[in-house]
Amino acid sequence: MRREVLIVLTLACVAVLGAVIVGRSVSAQGNAQAKGQEKRVTPPVQRLFFGEQNSSEKALGTKPPQSPGKPPFPPGKPTPSPSPYNPYPPGILPADLVSEIARVRREVDGIFQQALAQWRALPPPTLSDTQGVGNPPILQGTGYQMVQTLGKLMNYDENMSPFRNRACAFCHLPYAGFSGPIPSVNLTMIGYPGSFEFRAGKRATQRYTYSPFFPVLQFNETLQLFFGGNFWDSRATGFLLQNPDAEQAQHPPVDTQEMMFPDTACIAFRLSQAEYRPLFEQVWGKDSLDIKFPHDTEKICDTPGGTPPFATATPIPLRPEERTRANTVFNHWGQSLDAFEKSKEVSPFTSKFDAFLAGSYTMTADEMAGYNLFKGKGNCNSCHVDGRGTALTPGQTDNTNAAGGQPVFTCFGSANEGLPLNPRDSIFYQTTPDFFGFTPNPLGFGYRDLGMGTFLRSGFGSATNPNATWIPLAPSVDGQMQVATARNAAMVPLCPPGSPAGCVTCPTTEAPGPYFQKAFFHNGYIKSLKQLVHFYNTRDLFSFPVTSGHCPAGTTEKVDCWPMPEVQNSIDCTTGNLGLTDEEEDLIVIFLQTLTDGFTTPYPNINTFTGTCMTGGSASTQGNEFLIPTPPLPPCASAICGVSPTPNPASTPCPLNGPGNSGGSVGCR
Repeated sequence: MRREVLIVLTLACVAVLGAVIVGRSVSAQGNAQAKGQEKRVTPPVQRLFFGEQNSSEKALGTKPPQSPGKPPFPPGKPTPSPSPYNPYPPGILPADLVSEIARVRREVDGIFQQALAQWRALPPPTLSDTQGVGNPPILQGTGYQMVQTLGKLMNYDENMSPFRNRACAFCHLPYAGFSGPIPSVNLTMIGYPGSFEFRAGKRATQRYTYSPFFPVLQFNETLQLFFGGNFWDSRATGFLLQNPDAEQAQHPPVDTQEMMFPDTACIAFRLSQAEYRPLFEQVWGKDSLDIKFPHDTEKICDTPGGTPPFATATPIPLRPEERTRANTVFNHWGQSLDAFEKSKEVSPFTSKFDAFLAGSYTMTADEMAGYNLFKGKGNCNSCHVDGRGTALTPGQTDNTNAAGGQPVFTCFGSANEGLPLNPRDSIFYQTTPDFFGFTPNPLGFGYRDLGMGTFLRSGFGSATNPNATWIPLAPSVDGQMQVATARNAAMVPLCPPGSPAGCVTCPTTEAPGPYFQKAFFHNGYIKSLKQLVHFYNTRDLFSFPVTSGHCPAGTTEKVDCWPMPEVQNSIDCTTGNLGLTDEEEDLIVIFLQTLTDGFTTPYPNINTFTGTCMTGGSASTQGNEFLIPTPPLPPCASAICGVSPTPNPASTPCPLNGPGNSGGSVGCR
């Protein structure tokens, strides 16, 4: 009997090994057979690279040998096991990174399973197909639910990455307002590690609550200002789909630092294998995923972008007609995700402030005092627009009526607020080749984040500018970043009644807590809402010609010392010396908390955090124990500052005359 069992087990092992070596068919016929058969298991390539659970934990605190940059798949030789990418000095990667990655992946998978159940519970669709009321055909009654559920499935699907280990949601989970869900990453390295660990992005994760409301990027000739787009640098213009949010959803899957697909067609390929393929075809058309992929598509899509053999942005050799079909699927990917982000699961307008506008909530004395400061002395309302008037004169009364619509608390513009360079940002250290021969940032500390200015130049680390008439405007927007909505800036994990076991409540973003650590602004330099308001209030008052980590003796960084801006061109001078007292800053923070969704209706999946809250310290100095000295900075690299039209010389510092200054450019006025 034992001998028979051993024989069976041996044959099973041989079969599994054969499946790993041979791979699976990627023909259209094979794709059709794969409908409904997807399993969320560690794929063969991932097992070869990292083992079942990921052996990269051993790499933390070490610097593995780097690949000389040769192609990773030499003909006729077995695939080697790559070392995780760790070019970082000690202290940049948080000590709990591996366990936190695993935690977030579990949370992502839990919501993915929830979305599968929601799809299966949807009533069968009725396609209107008669003349008159049925022309054009519409998914009658369930159209909204179907496309939003499809977008939700896509958002939480880890299979949309080479190693099937990163979903869009890995960097955007509900309890953080759909921003970064790992407190230690928000505190230290800022950029989130992508599908090939530990390549990481260059900016803090931007919330995508209310991102669907941003218009197509446009330049207002009268105001001489840009409005719209998505991403910190507005590079998702929306020029093709006329929807910046849908275009934004197309970038991370093929970003070499994030989900890392080497080809946009990999989205169509993986969707053709997805368990929810029937839903995609119900929404976007029968057989819309029947694309004739070449035999090596699986191998290409299992390899992260940036690998030297990939000479073009579309290395899968599709025939022109198949490439067109794959591009259509890629567009539908973006549109479906936009539908989810516009849904009540992401952007529901259910905050205390919304109830206040509706007359169903009365603000507390502190909340109302903070609101009056927000739209008055603090001058916040001039960019984070609430749809009402702004009263800046002391004693001036706001007699304007409440907004009749749904204020999004942004002007959709951009501004350079003068943030210091953050030496903790992981991008500065990714200067050597990884296992695949890819070097994310050969510029090192010569890199400067010019934001929209780099984008308009189609520059390093951004995207291609689709409008040549904007190129000459680049120097006027150097350093400008998008004015994010103030909504859900204060959102934290909560455990309402009926929450699952293991749920953790972190009731605030502010120390001493318990609090959920976030990273504010594009480079994560600010660690609390208190710091954020204090920066706007005192940036120019406590300005020093030093870099972060080098404030003079007797001063405290972020309290009475602000290092010089990373990009000194065209600083927004409408803030910087507002004259707010310490108590008034605190009141504005209290008001910002009224913009958190979930007051009138519980916010979906606010209770899925299973990590650990932080405690201790004060909101004023939050994160200061993790400050590191900025190394001596080389000049801005020619790949950034030498691209025509070159940046203007540094602007004159803002005069210390309070709100309403005119010494620099502004983003919304």
